[in-house]
Amino acid sequence: MPDFISYFFLSVYLLGMLLILGYALAQGHLLFNFWKARKRNLKPEAIKDLPRVTIQLPIFNEQYVAERLIEAITKIQYPLEKLEVQILDDSTDETQGLIREKIKGFPDFPFVYIHRENRKGFKAGALKEGLEKAKGEFIAIFDADFLPSPDFLQKTIPHFQNPKVGMVQTRWTHINESYSLLTRLQAFALDAHFLIEQVGRNTLGAFINFNGTGGVWRKDCILDAGNWEDDTLTEDLDLSYRAQKKGWKFIYRPEIESPAELPPIMSAIKSQQFRWNKGGAECAKKHASSVLQADLPVKTKLHAMAHLFNSSIFLVILAVSLASIAVWWMGFQGFISTRWTQFAGIFLIGFVIIALVYLISYFYSKKGFFKSLLEAIFILPLFLSVSMGMAVHNSQAVWEGLTGKKSPFVRTPKFNLESRKSSLRNNLYLKFHMPATTWVEGFLALIFLVMVILAIQSGYYLFLPFHAMLAFGYGLVFFTSFRSYSLGNNL
Repeated sequence: MPDFISYFFLSVYLLGMLLILGYALAQGHLLFNFWKARKRNLKPEAIKDLPRVTIQLPIFNEQYVAERLIEAITKIQYPLEKLEVQILDDSTDETQGLIREKIKGFPDFPFVYIHRENRKGFKAGALKEGLEKAKGEFIAIFDADFLPSPDFLQKTIPHFQNPKVGMVQTRWTHINESYSLLTRLQAFALDAHFLIEQVGRNTLGAFINFNGTGGVWRKDCILDAGNWEDDTLTEDLDLSYRAQKKGWKFIYRPEIESPAELPPIMSAIKSQQFRWNKGGAECAKKHASSVLQADLPVKTKLHAMAHLFNSSIFLVILAVSLASIAVWWMGFQGFISTRWTQFAGIFLIGFVIIALVYLISYFYSKKGFFKSLLEAIFILPLFLSVSMGMAVHNSQAVWEGLTGKKSPFVRTPKFNLESRKSSLRNNLYLKFHMPATTWVEGFLALIFLVMVILAIQSGYYLFLPFHAMLAFGYGLVFFTSFRSYSLGNNL
């Protein structure tokens, strides 16, 4: 019986590590293609006859950032007679009044205010309703926490001279990256996506995704792909796959920046992460089969699978971390040969590749190696630890997505911490009910701390670095979650 149990947990651990290695190899391939493409200059020729453009601003209860967004939009450099700005306002609070009053200050600007009493379809529903009335040939979309640069349309619209191009996505940058450790860690993660993953996929001809904001669509592409649908929490990824399966080409341009705000507290981060991971799993369930059956190159199919199922890596990490406890104990008791645990070490190359992807994106975004080296040595292990510490929360999201459990679209609270009107303590949109998974994170932090102590006391150091990172990661996630969910009690 001990042998059966031993090899069961060892099998779970080895299978999980094999899946992580497969994910890492896909990331490594994207890194290789990023490296090939990093000096490509795809600057298109200027357009003489500019097309009509509609900018859509989906807003729901955004009283801290709505006025800032409107102010930024009025600085867009584009002929006003060819521009339309739809404010798609689903707000149920004083944001409505703030927006109406703000746009009064720009009587000559082509604002179109659309308010829905029924939030059917949430963001996807708002975009779809706006599209029915949109006069533009092209549709630019910005979420409420973005600050589009004045030349955004001048840089993006010329890329549509090829009639097969359906969407152009730009790179998010971060207006509050230096605010706290949590915002720095988020920027560290997002930069890898917007530099390595998006560039790598676009270079090798694989499917990329519209990131929900900071991009421009050809209106005909949206309609041809079936329009916006609200059956997933990531309507952007869903429409992206439907459009590319129909043959539309997407362009990603990292040199065009779209500044945005990062969530500064863990409760807001978790809200965003839950939506992204569950929505990604829902899209995997919706599109994986049709992508595999489509007439596409093998490399496109493989990267589409890695892309669609990338949120499932949290399920794998959770399984591997829990199995490692049993494997450590079995090894310590002599139930498992040391040859198996030595063999398992081969799979650690997956973590090396993943670390390399994030390090290169960090150095590239900072535009210097030696200047950023010490910072990277500090932030990389922190990032990996916190990412593993999010495994319980994100695994729940992925599991719900894969099993078809539905939940409403929950917006991420915005803060605009540069403004005196907002702060961490008086934000009206924060939720202070702490989910049960937060207590699970605290419990796992204690479990892995015990594993670290046992390893040191026994002198059996298998998994010591791994368990130490898990203890720290779960501990930090629990502490920052507890602190952010408790803010309301101190008002």
